Amino acid sequence: MNYLKFDEMNLSQEALHAISDMGFEEATPIQSQSIEIIMSGRDVIGQSQTGTGKTAAFGIPLLEKINQYDKHLQAVILCPTRELAIQISEEFRKLLKYRDNIKVIPIYGGQPIDRQIIALRKGAQVIIGTPGRVMDHMNRRTLKMETVQFVVLDEADEMLDMGFRDDIETILDKVPTNRQTMLFSATMPREILDLTKRYQKEPAHVMVVHKELTVPSIDQVYFEVKEKIKLDALCRLIDMDNPSLSLIFCNTKKLVDELVEQLQGRGYFAEGLHGDMKQSQRDLVMKKFRNRTIEILVATDVAARGIDVDDIDIVFNYDIPQDEEYYIHRIGRTGRAGKSGRAYTFVVGKEIYKLREIMKLTKAKIFQKKLPSLGDIEENKTRHFVDKIKSVIEDGHLTKYVNIVESMITEDYSALDIAAALMKHNLYDADAEEIDQEIEELEKQKFQPRRRDVDENMVRLFITIGKKDKVKPNDIVGAVAGETGVPGRVIGHIDIFEEFTFVDVPKDYVKDIITGMKNKKIKGKKINIERAKKK
Repeated sequence: MNYLKFDEMNLSQEALHAISDMGFEEATPIQSQSIEIIMSGRDVIGQSQTGTGKTAAFGIPLLEKINQYDKHLQAVILCPTRELAIQISEEFRKLLKYRDNIKVIPIYGGQPIDRQIIALRKGAQVIIGTPGRVMDHMNRRTLKMETVQFVVLDEADEMLDMGFRDDIETILDKVPTNRQTMLFSATMPREILDLTKRYQKEPAHVMVVHKELTVPSIDQVYFEVKEKIKLDALCRLIDMDNPSLSLIFCNTKKLVDELVEQLQGRGYFAEGLHGDMKQSQRDLVMKKFRNRTIEILVATDVAARGIDVDDIDIVFNYDIPQDEEYYIHRIGRTGRAGKSGRAYTFVVGKEIYKLREIMKLTKAKIFQKKLPSLGDIEENKTRHFVDKIKSVIEDGHLTKYVNIVESMITEDYSALDIAAALMKHNLYDADAEEIDQEIEELEKQKFQPRRRDVDENMVRLFITIGKKDKVKPNDIVGAVAGETGVPGRVIGHIDIFEEFTFVDVPKDYVKDIITGMKNKKIKGKKINIERAKKK
């Protein structure tokens, strides 16, 4: 499909300026298809995976349609978790960088409700919240839905899996029927389709269809790293593999500029390429890259489309690409003209799920590897250094340097000591030792087998609801995550009996869960929750 530029979408200058500051050059497929439809006022059903730019797909047009002079509540965004509510709120704030008269408030469990009530009383045009906490505010009349014109259900399938259907329907029933309703979901099970039939009017269907593309003869590898050591990991791999030409992809223009500056500061011959550069600048950079005046080119996806160089040894995905098809376009820059190539991808935290989605949709085999250790790099550098020394000896013309060594020997230094000192001077890197310890610690944590049994860090809680109340595990996870802000993924084993339930949770969250769930309901029944008594 065609990727639209944001300046082709009839957006305000304030919005375009904010999007530019965020570093994005063009819309992703879901954004290209959704933004203009939402701007036209139609209901939308959007099907796209997490990490494809869904938030901006509904956020950009929604914020454009908000009446900044009307201080009443105009838009409600429902999402399954506290983390997603915060994430959406942060992205909205970036999009509103040049419009300070639209107020956005996230509301979710795990945060004192009194603080939220005070914020809501001051007025908000947009709220972003979990269904349970939104319902709580509606019951307290601190949220009045009579003026709402726009509703977004984000990650609708996950909200249903967490048992929020009743809450969602209650909320939608309270919102005026002449609203615009947008629903985004990775999958479209029957429950989602039931919601769309009941609450949407002739919605436009937007589906991101991924091409099945594969790239042969490219070794594809990923490295799990922490954000703060990503630069050191990159330098370590460059030092280890010593590529003649390498291409590094970043998601934003801003990061391209920052990374180029950092690489140049460390002595690498690197230049950047992105859409803010004049054509003459881009041509000059490409000329340097083809002539090997520079060895490393750092680029955004848009700027890299004109790159046609056959001898690129390694492609680095410094950032996971926003769209799966970008991954294929990126790594296809190496392994050309019948040669083999390598593609390295850095993965930070939850980005592993995005990478797995790329593997699934592209049918690519991407193998995990450990970062090379300091010892590996020293061994590699030493081998190259020794080869250079042998070559210099064979070339001869060493008289001047032999005289220097002989003068040092008269000062009681042995020839062996002098040679060893020169080796250390050329090969030793104190900073590398420090970062090596961090990488080794990360690798230990990552490759340690995890115990499946409950350990001393887990606590068993007792909840007064059970099978007779038709409760399921996802009802428990949904209620706890929605009301307390505790991530659903950390909740452990759940045992549901006829009249009660046991649930294992990390001990660090026990106080938050017991306090947050006090006087709350699950499946419409008021529950009590406490530490389970030991047998």
